[in-house]
Amino acid sequence: MGKAYQEIDGRISRWLARQRLFFVATAPNGDGLLNCSPKGMDGLRILDPHTLVYADVGGSGIETVAHLRENGRIVIMLCAFEGPPKIFRFYGRGHVVEPGDVRFDELSSLFPHLPSLRNLIVVDVQTIRDSCGYGVPLYDYKDERDSMQNWIDAKTEEEMLEYRRTKNRVSLDGLPGLRLED
Repeated sequence: MGKAYQEIDGRISRWLARQRLFFVATAPNGDGLLNCSPKGMDGLRILDPHTLVYADVGGSGIETVAHLRENGRIVIMLCAFEGPPKIFRFYGRGHVVEPGDVRFDELSSLFPHLPSLRNLIVVDVQTIRDSCGYGVPLYDYKDERDSMQNWIDAKTEEEMLEYRRTKNRVSLDGLPGLRLED
């Protein structure tokens, strides 16, 4: 049985800083599709002992945003793939910060330049739990992939906007996603 924590303290912060990959899980109300997405690209930050923010970069789906707009429920999970085994889960309520929102520029400045950044997800952490992680295999980190950057570089700004209009306006369940102007 894992341990519960009241806040993201210095020890947890240092552990988080060493992780290269995290997973985000959300679910809509009712019988809709659950979603779990892997994230990387140095895209997670601690704002304070009870708040995380991550950079939501472009992709073909918009499930997390749609689910958060509907009910706000979210969990972020990190696993140690190097060093001692450990898993942390951060359960909370999330909200979307889009370009043009009051805090977007401030929060996006916390991350490296990500040309595919479409919004930020802020998580008010309510519960923190760890577990052993004994079943998580060891992996060696090599590098970030350049696939996303290459894909972005091959598109014009108008092509990116059209892609988001097509792929990110609604979720697989038909829930509202990104707020895009036509």
